[in-house]
Amino acid sequence: MPRYRRKKDVEANQNLLPTDQKMGEIINFRKVRKQAKRAGDAKRAELNRIANGRSKAERNLEAARSGKAEKDLEAHRIETGDGR
Repeated sequence: MPRYRRKKDVEANQNLLPTDQKMGEIINFRKVRKQAKRAGDAKRAELNRIANGRSKAERNLEAARSGKAEKDLEAHRIETGDGR
C-alpha cells in the first residue's frame, strides 16, 4: 500500500536538497520493462529476417518458377511404356 505524505512534509524535504540538484525523474517500471521487451523483440526479428532471408513474394515467385520448370521438363519426357 503506498505511503502518502503531507504536502508540508514534501516541501520541507525539498528545501533540504541543494539548489543545483533536483529529484530524479519518476519512471514507471512496467512501461520501461515493456519498452525493453519490445526492443529485444525487434532486434530478434531483425536477426530472423537476416537469417531467413526472403520475403513472401520472393518465395512465391521461386515456387512458381520451379513449378514451371518441372512442368516444362515433364512435357518433354518420352514415355517408354514400362512405367518409368
